Amino acid sequence: MEDAPDAPGTPGNPGDQPRDNPQPDNPQDSGAFTQQFQHQPVSARVPERVLRGVTSTGVVVLDTPNEFVIDFMQGLVRPFQIVARVVVSPMLMEQLIHVVGDNLEKYTKNFGPPKPLPKPPQRRPSIAEIYENFKLPDELLSGGYANNLRVGHSPAEFFFDFITDFYPTAAVSTRVFMAPPHVPRLLDTLKMALDQSRKRQPPAPPPEPTSP
Repeated sequence: MEDAPDAPGTPGNPGDQPRDNPQPDNPQDSGAFTQQFQHQPVSARVPERVLRGVTSTGVVVLDTPNEFVIDFMQGLVRPFQIVARVVVSPMLMEQLIHVVGDNLEKYTKNFGPPKPLPKPPQRRPSIAEIYENFKLPDELLSGGYANNLRVGHSPAEFFFDFITDFYPTAAVSTRVFMAPPHVPRLLDTLKMALDQSRKRQPPAPPPEPTSP
C-alpha cells in the first residue's frame, strides 16, 4: 500500500519475519519434520516470466467453499483474453479487499477520485456468456496459487503482486496492472463475491449444551 510510484507496496502480513534457517522441532530426530515458515513479502523474488506483468480491464470471480478463483480480463482488442487467473483462500480474499480499499482511499486523497467508467448494461451477461467471449489460454487453466500479496499505486496505475510464500523463497506468481478507473469496480466485484460466498455457506451448528 504505497503511494510512491517507485515503491513495491506493503506486504500483506507486515508482522511476519523471515527465518532463514528453520530447524526441526526435535533436533535429535533426523527424520521428517514440520516447520512453520513465513517470509516478508517485500523480499519476494519476481521471476522473469512475470516481471512485466499483464494489464487488465476487468475481473470475474468464481468461488468454491475452499477458495476463490479471480480471472483478470483484457477486453482491449480481439480476441478478448483472460490474462491472469489467481487462486486464493477466503482469508486472503478478505485481505485483498482491505488492501485494495486502503490503496483506493489513499489514491483518492492524493490524486482525486478515479474517473468513473460508463455504467454497465442493465442485463449482466451470464458466466457462460462471458467465457464464450473471453479466451482462456491453456497455460492459465489451473491458475496460479497465492497465499500473500502486495498492492501499490502511482498516479497512472495500480499494481497487484500475488505471492506464493513458500520456503526457501517467496516469489511473485502473478503480477497485474490496472488503470485507476477500473479499480472501484474491481473492489465492488471482490466484495460482492465474498458476500455471496458467505451467504451460501451452511450456518454454523449451535454450541453443545453444557452441564451445570
